[in-house]
Amino acid sequence: MSETSKEQHPFQAEIRQLLDLVVHSLYTDKEIFLRELISNASDSMERLRHIEATEKHVNQPDLPMEIHLTTDEEARTLTIADHGIGMTREELVKNLGTIAHSGTKAFLESVKTSGSAPGKLIGQFGVGFYSAFMVADAVTVYTRSWRAEGEELEWTSDGASGYEIAELPGQERGVKLVLHLKEDQAEYAGEARVKRLIETYSNFVGFPIFLNGKRINEVEALWLKNKTEISAEQYTAFYQFAGKAFDEPAYRLHFSADAPLAIHALLFAPSENPERMGFGKVEGGVALYCRKVLIDEDPKGLLPEWLRFMKGVVDSADLPLNISRETMQDSALVRKLNSVLSKRVIRMFEKEAEADPEKYRAFYRKFDRFFKEGVATDYANREALAKLLRFESSLAEPGVLCGFADYLTRAKDGQEVIYYLVGPNRDSLEGSPYLEAFRARGIEVIYFTEMVDEYVVDALGEFDGKKLVSIRHAGVEIEAQAAGEGESLDETQTAALCAFLKAELGERVTTVASGKRLVDSPVIALVPVDGLSPQMRQMMRAMDENFKDELKVELEINPRHPLLRKLATAKDSNPELAKLVARQLFDNALIAAGLLDDARDTVTRMNTLMEKAMA
Repeated sequence: MSETSKEQHPFQAEIRQLLDLVVHSLYTDKEIFLRELISNASDSMERLRHIEATEKHVNQPDLPMEIHLTTDEEARTLTIADHGIGMTREELVKNLGTIAHSGTKAFLESVKTSGSAPGKLIGQFGVGFYSAFMVADAVTVYTRSWRAEGEELEWTSDGASGYEIAELPGQERGVKLVLHLKEDQAEYAGEARVKRLIETYSNFVGFPIFLNGKRINEVEALWLKNKTEISAEQYTAFYQFAGKAFDEPAYRLHFSADAPLAIHALLFAPSENPERMGFGKVEGGVALYCRKVLIDEDPKGLLPEWLRFMKGVVDSADLPLNISRETMQDSALVRKLNSVLSKRVIRMFEKEAEADPEKYRAFYRKFDRFFKEGVATDYANREALAKLLRFESSLAEPGVLCGFADYLTRAKDGQEVIYYLVGPNRDSLEGSPYLEAFRARGIEVIYFTEMVDEYVVDALGEFDGKKLVSIRHAGVEIEAQAAGEGESLDETQTAALCAFLKAELGERVTTVASGKRLVDSPVIALVPVDGLSPQMRQMMRAMDENFKDELKVELEINPRHPLLRKLATAKDSNPELAKLVARQLFDNALIAAGLLDDARDTVTRMNTLMEKAMA
């Protein structure tokens, strides 16, 4: 071909400025160039589909709708070809050399005003083609338009001052790009490297992608298909592929929505929890796509943090042009997606729990920490999440989990609160003196047995308008009950014993009084409503070795207990022994409450009491 047959074109000033940014700026992910060019090829063939539906004649109508990539390590080239709409001579100039169509001016203005790195904006304004110059020092474009009068053309540029256009017979409809790679970007002429990039970013593009003659994207974009067309085996295979998983999904959520955003989502809950198995905190597993093109493998804020165990894909065709394919910068959009997705997932779990309670309970045992974390941190979804919590209770058989809704169906008439007790395990809670009055009255008490549960209860506060109340705290109102069998101290004797105990225990107790809680135990230590529970004190101490908490409790006594009746007499007849017993009773109450920090005095006193008993 003679030099005279080539048209010389200078780049417009804005294009030169853009190319200078592309070539000389530092990019964190140069590899995004391939995603952009494959997306352009896919868009071109998508447009051809629409044209074929309305136009009588399209050049070379029998060409397959495929994308072909070819690597040549020796020549250091990468070729990307499609059979889309192609370009005329005028379109080559308009799309690749001027500002009229490419959106380059808006792109440059965004760089100036936002201060963003150009690499983060590639793809925002239709300038994805220029990303080729991130890795190539020369690009050749071969093209033939779909139009009948379309010429067969070659466009070449070194990405510097301008470009050349020449006629070159023998071109097929569409576009073929040949990237002559820079010496330090030779890795993109390697088949394995390019294959990984296709699988990462473009695996679900709607047209077959071939690399050196072999198809790469064989996994379908199931999230865009009708649920009735997909088998359980296909869902499982997709979950394992997209989630890089080996187990089978416990639950799946496949839905489409038009408002407030156009969303296609296919999400899975795994059957195993890696965090529970000791693998550390899992990374988010839900990727964001736009029309089957990967935007972000782990978009921050797409789902609330507590849903990080979910796997799958979210595809939103409503992503605006000012959202790049590299980074989502519109927090309002993220919040909308987050709101829609989290509500859908919670509703899915709620329906599954109703449909198969036993299956959900088994799932919950493995993933309970995530739901509790959600209650403590996700204010917008707190009430809905509370319905998903499960726990043991005093009226349920050991090992059987129930929910707040179950509890309320068994609540006493007129019961306006939900009672709970926090402790290390069910056995210790079952033997707690705090439970005596509630067991005697047939009032159900929820058992929380993990340290994190206290944060959860504090964050939740109430359920269905019923306040959550710890039976460990002072001020819990329960109905009076007829006195049990056996003698009891009268009011005068009781008041005198309370005064004696208060004088002996001093500032360690705020009050000493007779109450309604005790049946079999002599005394009980009640934590003030604003006081720290044993579990919270333990946690604070673990976080800060210098943590100090001035422990003060309310002491409630059982005037019917034989030991208290004897103490009421001994305080006058044997005051020294009575003082020892008073202190021991108090320490016993602290032990039962999990509030005794130092048992040395307790052991010494117990030895003294045993010595006196043996005398």
